[in-house]
Amino acid sequence: MPRILLLHTGGTLGMAGGRPSALRPAAFFKTLKSRCPELFRLADIELELFSNLDSSEMQPELWSGLAAHLHQRLPDFDGAVVTHGTDTLAYTASALSFMLPGLPKPVVMTGSQRPLGEIRSDARLNLIDAVLSALQGPPEVSICFDSHLYRGNRTRKVKVSEYDAFESANFPLLGTLGVDATFAPGLRQKGPFRLRQKLEPRVFLLKVFPGLDPSLPLALLPHVRGLVLEAYGAGNYPSDPSLGRSLMPLFREARKRDVPVVVVSQAYRNGVDLTLYESGAAALAEGALSGGDMTPSAALVKLMQGLAYYRDREALARFIETPIVGEMTERAAATQEPPVKKSRRTR
Repeated sequence: MPRILLLHTGGTLGMAGGRPSALRPAAFFKTLKSRCPELFRLADIELELFSNLDSSEMQPELWSGLAAHLHQRLPDFDGAVVTHGTDTLAYTASALSFMLPGLPKPVVMTGSQRPLGEIRSDARLNLIDAVLSALQGPPEVSICFDSHLYRGNRTRKVKVSEYDAFESANFPLLGTLGVDATFAPGLRQKGPFRLRQKLEPRVFLLKVFPGLDPSLPLALLPHVRGLVLEAYGAGNYPSDPSLGRSLMPLFREARKRDVPVVVVSQAYRNGVDLTLYESGAAALAEGALSGGDMTPSAALVKLMQGLAYYRDREALARFIETPIVGEMTERAAATQEPPVKKSRRTR
């Protein structure tokens, strides 16, 4: 019988209580076998408690520990399922994808909008789908939610109170789990399975908005090692000095201080092209880096890792602007959906 590691980190799925009272962490494993016994017919599941936190408490140090634990334990299993709160699920999935290059087996993350103990919970089906995805899905870090399997570092939480809480706008599904379960082959892993757990957390995510006072982000620069800028559209931002709120001084000062600025788009679909408009070209001239169609969460985590491993500015730029684990689209790549393999689903 195949073996699956089920690693619990916390979140709504394993909480007790309910509406209208606040949800609180509870002993997750006490209810798992009674509420979802069919899970153990799919595989020999070994349960481990990594943490029992609301996902709003997730931090880079916990990502490092989680990656190290998976790197140590995964060789003994056919795949892993990580249960996690939904609020920071996309951040953690992105982090693990960068910290576990050469991943030989699936690591599937899941959670729920309602606790497992509630009658109308989505947790049971999400867990079953996640275990099946860990057995048959692609060998990469993914998110399984509402009968869909997403590439973890391409995913965003888009809904708070509906079961279809996640979407991947710029990359096709890795799997669909309906009456049949179909899976894409996923990443072609390069090199041996490694652990790259170092991160530099002194970064900042800045969203451009009308009326942003440039003095505010300028005041941040002495305190950060890197900056991710969520610009408008294809990478636009206020740049006209006559209007008093140009962000060009931010790019110039960041370059002087050797603080890399990665530009991503606020737009949900597509990505930045810093060669398309005048403001983007001006940012490029000051050393800004293009985040392409990366999600803001993936860009932030990638910058954290890049700063921890690359001191040379050119090496860091190559790392940021090159697809590493499928987190961004290569500029010349075709946009065809990958082929799928099909299997009969077990409920």
